[in-house]
Amino acid sequence: MSEMGEDAVLSGEEGGEEEEEEEAHPYGAQEDEKVEVCHLTKETISRGLSLLCRTGNGLGHAFVKADLRDKFSSHLPFDIILPLSGLNDIAAIASFTHLRFLDVSNNHLIDLSPLASLTQLLWLKVDKNAVECFKGQPLAQLTYLQWLSVAGNRLTDLGGLVGPSLESLNLTGNLIERVNGLQSGSLANLVTLELRGNKLDTTDGINLPNLRQLYLAQNVIKRLEGLEKLERLTTLHLRDNQLDTLDGLSPNMKCLQYLNVRNNVILDENDLQGLALVSKTLRALVLSDNPLVDTTDYRLSVLTLLPQLERLDKDPIPPEERIEARERMMVFNVKRLWKRRVKVAQAASCARLVPRLSVQ
Repeated sequence: MSEMGEDAVLSGEEGGEEEEEEEAHPYGAQEDEKVEVCHLTKETISRGLSLLCRTGNGLGHAFVKADLRDKFSSHLPFDIILPLSGLNDIAAIASFTHLRFLDVSNNHLIDLSPLASLTQLLWLKVDKNAVECFKGQPLAQLTYLQWLSVAGNRLTDLGGLVGPSLESLNLTGNLIERVNGLQSGSLANLVTLELRGNKLDTTDGINLPNLRQLYLAQNVIKRLEGLEKLERLTTLHLRDNQLDTLDGLSPNMKCLQYLNVRNNVILDENDLQGLALVSKTLRALVLSDNPLVDTTDYRLSVLTLLPQLERLDKDPIPPEERIEARERMMVFNVKRLWKRRVKVAQAASCARLVPRLSVQ
């Protein structure tokens, strides 16, 4: 297989939008509906094979891509309960050791341990199944795995998730409340992390110094914590949460260029002061649908904190607005300098007065 061919497959399903999320649609299988499940057979696997390539040792050829999705429910969103049919056991896949790309989405899988023998996997999609945890480190042997999506499952705990070569991880639409399992030792090369639509109330626990893109929209996040560890982060997406302040942004975030906090509960301009800590690098900020947008002249306040900003709420900064913000900043600096001089003068006056009082 050519390098171009592998790259095309690897990138085919990547790349979340920075500024938009899909709307949730409450439809799908109901709990009282009958569900038809079945075991995976080699015949079923054979029907899903494609992409004939040279094997890793160069001595033969094999199909390296397998599509085992339940096709009937492949269009359903992540908030469904489970599809009405599909696989609940994939033990038969263990003998297909040449696979590099595998999609087992829209089934009823709980146990991922049969995947341990597929050591050539580069790309794995397990969306919309019933996986609850990574107990036993079922993916630890997949040392070449670069792209993994386990969106729309029942994950509550990330303990046991290991991916030494993993660069992109999608955990959208699970039940995750804490992310303490995301450590640099087990996910050292992770660049993109998707955690949209979970139950996180804090950003703490993400100790991934090589991370570039972090998507945390549609959680219940109230606090920005632990961000000082994300020194290489360029994109931070926090839309549709419960933040009332941007305290928690860190000067260690020396690469941050894009921040989206649309539709949170930021009420006052003073709650934006944390932006000053990332003012040297931030180029795009989305603040729309926060209460302060309707009650304050927030744009000028933002521009005084972020003079290098290029886009605010998706719109380029017009020259006249930038000039007005610069003038406001100059006035502010003059007032601050004047207050400082007054304090110095008052302190000097008090110092001269003290000896006179002592003599008397």
